[in-house]
This record gives sequence, C-alpha cells and structure tokens, in this order.
Amino acid sequence: MMTTHHTGTREEWLQARLALLKTEKDYTRRGDALAEQRQELPWVRIDKTYRFETDAGDLSLADLFQGRSQLLVYHFMFGPDWKAGCPSCSMIADGFNGFGVHLANHDVMLWAVSRAPLAQLQAYKRRMGWTFPWASSASGDFNFDFNVAITEEQQRKGGTEYNYARGTHPLDANSAPPPVVEFAKSCGVDAAAYRRDRPGMSAFVLEDGVVYHTYSTYARGLDILWGAYQWLDRAPKGRNEKGMWWRRHDEYDKR
Repeated sequence: MMTTHHTGTREEWLQARLALLKTEKDYTRRGDALAEQRQELPWVRIDKTYRFETDAGDLSLADLFQGRSQLLVYHFMFGPDWKAGCPSCSMIADGFNGFGVHLANHDVMLWAVSRAPLAQLQAYKRRMGWTFPWASSASGDFNFDFNVAITEEQQRKGGTEYNYARGTHPLDANSAPPPVVEFAKSCGVDAAAYRRDRPGMSAFVLEDGVVYHTYSTYARGLDILWGAYQWLDRAPKGRNEKGMWWRRHDEYDKR
C-alpha cells in the first residue's frame, strides 16, 4: 500500500527542512525571550505558614529548599481519598527521577506536592519506582491557595478560578467526558472528586530567610513538562491522538 503522505526527493526534503529550520530557530529565540520575561515577573513574599509531611518529617515551605535558593513544585493531582495518582501527572512525573538530580546540583530543588496523606504517596512512589521527593499538603491550604484544589462546596457553586480565569475551564463543567470518568475510576474516585484537584507547577525563591512566589502555570502551560510529548512532536505522525491514550507506565499491554 502506498503512503498517503506527500513524498519527494532528498533535494526537495532538504529545501523544506531548511525552511523549517529557519522557523525553528525563530521559535527558539522567542522561547529565550519568553524565559527572560518569565524571570522578570515581580516576586510576591509569602508570609503564610505552610507545613508539609515528608519522608524527613514535618517541614515548612522554606525547608523544602533543602539548602538551595530555588524551589520548583509540581502540583501532582492526588486527592485525599484517591487510591492512585492521576495518570497524566504520573506520565509527567516519570521524568523527574532523571533530571531532578541535575536541578539539585544547580541550586534548584524539585518537589511534587499533593493533598493525599503521606503514606499513600509513599506507597504509590514504590509502585512507580520513583525516588524524587514528594510532600503531602493534606493538613493545610497550600493547594487551595495556589489554585490547584477546590472544595466540594466551591465545586457545587461553580465559577472557581483556574489558569487565571474564573469558571471557563472544562474542569468546571457539570458533565465529564468518558476519558475523565475513566481516569477518575483508575484513581478510585468518581469524576467529581477527580476534578477537585488540578495540575500545575509553581516556582519559589528563598532570599535572606524569606520565601517568595515567582511563577505558576497550569493546563497547557504544563505541556513543556511532558517529556514524551516533546519526542512525539518530532515523530513522523506527531501526537496522533484520539482521546487520552496514555496510561501509568505499569499499565500498558506488554508488547
């Protein structure tokens, strides 16, 4: 069977590739400028006390820096009553073991933070074979304050804030699409409970004993953290998606 994709000679391919290279270089330069703009955001001092349960015991937000001056937090969707972590967050977190050590040796500490009790996080880490630090914020408002969790009451009222908008995100919808229902079931909860936790990442800096919030991103702003997607974007058929195709890495059929 002949391919349905257009074909050409090596010379035609090279001409098209050079045109694409020009666009890629422009994209890289714009990405560099965007990173600089991101780093120029004003810092917001955090005066509220946040406590976390960790493998090393009860820690403050400042303690999570572990001697570094910068802290990156991945807001991992894992609610208090869940039996397993979000499959999407799990796919993202699969890369943390590899680059976390490099960040830690470049003055940046990476943590995952979730609302589930520490024992549940520890058990899931063992299942997934992860070693990166993971803290439970079950006893505090950290996830709520950074707009990655809502209460049942807020969910009933609707119009909650996510990704710097109020009431416009699909997570606020009354009905859940089948993939979301499936993901919720895989976490041991219903779709409503699943939607009370939301993904995101936040950055902090520690100077003279004071913690400042510097950046947060949500929804498609997390795309760049999905390492597998960066590879798929360079594969011949791209993301080639029909629904939510991914699973936890121990749930795929053996091939």
